Amino acid sequence: MSEPRCLITGFTGMVGSHLADHLLAHTDWRIAGLLRWNDDLSNVEHLLPRINEGDRVELVYGDLNDYPSLQRAIAAVRPDYVFHLAAQSYPKTSFDAPLETLQTNILGTAALLEAIRQSGLRPVVHVCASSEVFGRVPRELLPIHEDRPFHPASPYAISKVGTDLVGRFYAEAYGLTVMTTRMFTHTGPRRGDVFAESTFAKQIALIEEGRIAPVLRTGNLDSLRTWSDVRDAVRAYHLLVTVNPTAGAYYNIGGTFSCTVGAMLEHLLSLSTRDDIEVVTDPDRLRPVDADLQVPDTAKFRAHTGWQPTIPFEQTMQDLLDYWRERVRSGRQFLVR
Repeated sequence: MSEPRCLITGFTGMVGSHLADHLLAHTDWRIAGLLRWNDDLSNVEHLLPRINEGDRVELVYGDLNDYPSLQRAIAAVRPDYVFHLAAQSYPKTSFDAPLETLQTNILGTAALLEAIRQSGLRPVVHVCASSEVFGRVPRELLPIHEDRPFHPASPYAISKVGTDLVGRFYAEAYGLTVMTTRMFTHTGPRRGDVFAESTFAKQIALIEEGRIAPVLRTGNLDSLRTWSDVRDAVRAYHLLVTVNPTAGAYYNIGGTFSCTVGAMLEHLLSLSTRDDIEVVTDPDRLRPVDADLQVPDTAKFRAHTGWQPTIPFEQTMQDLLDYWRERVRSGRQFLVR
């Protein structure tokens, strides 16, 4: 019997690259990463020797906004599992590019699922929505249960509502085994520098190396988040598609440690070799509206899979900071975002 095959969209992102690492270490699956012609390969650079040698990893061209390319990718890979992680994933950017965000995330998801449906294949499909679909939740309604009404607070969040609903529609209407997740804040090495904790860690690393003045620029520090590690997240995604996958199911996934963005920044600063860093609020880093209370109820997913997060917040933040220190010292990161 041949090895199971999986397709990962968003392969070169933080989550996609860590998912590939996890599957290579814990399964015998063959992995195909969906790749656009201009994707940055830095997150999968360590996999390039395996890709070049055809050692269980391959790249296949495809773009969510190009339906024929998705058809060709599905036909070439013939996946048993699909992890749909690709998206315009930056909430702040979505205010500047709302139409691109809606197009890529909603219609792109519909295009992928339609290509799967038309192929006649019946893989197990994970559609990654976001905790941002819940938006502005009153404090008295925390923690957030799966059936809490959506109240999206950005074009990105609106697009993920569409992603969530499209995924469930294809399960209910066409019988595809599609499951949807609302992942709460997850981070770690390879996190994009447009996200708060990652840009903070990057700025600290640049300051430590004397690349920029000891001034750290922030946005909203009052937002409450529940933090989890990306390596715990991809372990959850693996369990999602292998432990009694249920068509149309939807789950919250998230960590157990909650604190404000400001408290997270204080922890990162405590890890720095510098004690003279000034924190300044940058108006350009503030969203017009913010989903400021993101605390999940994950009992449904835990009961279904037995998953538990294992990596503590402190390790995640240390690993994130060390990741940026290495990149800065190597001379690969100078732009501050």
